[in-house]
Amino acid sequence: MTEPTKAITIGSGDQAREIAMIARKGKAPGLFWLGGFKSDMAGSKAQALDSFGAEQGLGVTRFDYSGHGLSGGVFLEGTISRWLEEALAVFARTEGEQIVIGSSMGGWLALLVNRALRAQGIDRVRALVLIAPATDMTRDLMRDTFTDSELADLWEKGRVEQPSDYSDEPYILTRALIEDGDNHLLFGSPIRTHCPVSILQGGQDTDVPPAHALKLVSHLISDPVTFTLIPDGDHRLSRDQDLEKLKQTVLRLM
Repeated sequence: MTEPTKAITIGSGDQAREIAMIARKGKAPGLFWLGGFKSDMAGSKAQALDSFGAEQGLGVTRFDYSGHGLSGGVFLEGTISRWLEEALAVFARTEGEQIVIGSSMGGWLALLVNRALRAQGIDRVRALVLIAPATDMTRDLMRDTFTDSELADLWEKGRVEQPSDYSDEPYILTRALIEDGDNHLLFGSPIRTHCPVSILQGGQDTDVPPAHALKLVSHLISDPVTFTLIPDGDHRLSRDQDLEKLKQTVLRLM
């Protein structure tokens, strides 16, 4: 049974935006999904987790960031701060322990959500599942890889356009996105999650290379970490065997 889509308003005044979310009722630990940059909650991994939650009787929460999918807002106004605010607001509508599952940019946001919650004394994140986690992506995977021409565009035009492997439309990376990301960087000091972390990484991933995921592992020195390399997997990890690996990972953490 497909759960209805709800809209919640986040922010006020000219910062208000309607965020679309779907919450499947069920027992804890619930599954809390954080998608990637320019992806939405109708993607194959999100759908697979929803079906898995239905089979197991688990609560499942997924949503679209502003400027994505069914949510309101303008994509080009998106920043890590903005999307993190939305993720925390949606998380506040869940109950009980949650396994937070983030893909690509969602992996970075999962770490940020967990950190923000624990800073507030909220101990409801049972575990983190990070799929090709794009930690600190605005610096490490974007700005630090820009050509001189792209850097000039970033500062002079306020944006960089790059071809996308997943759409005819280019990726547009704004100066606001890049600069705001500096407020949320995690690399450079130990990352303490206070919960188990499982990382799934494709060996053929060119968007978030395996070395980047291993860099994250090197920062997770105080909590249990499982790193699973799928040698022939790409960035999406959406094949049937990849989705089965994801389900088995979640089952183990339950």
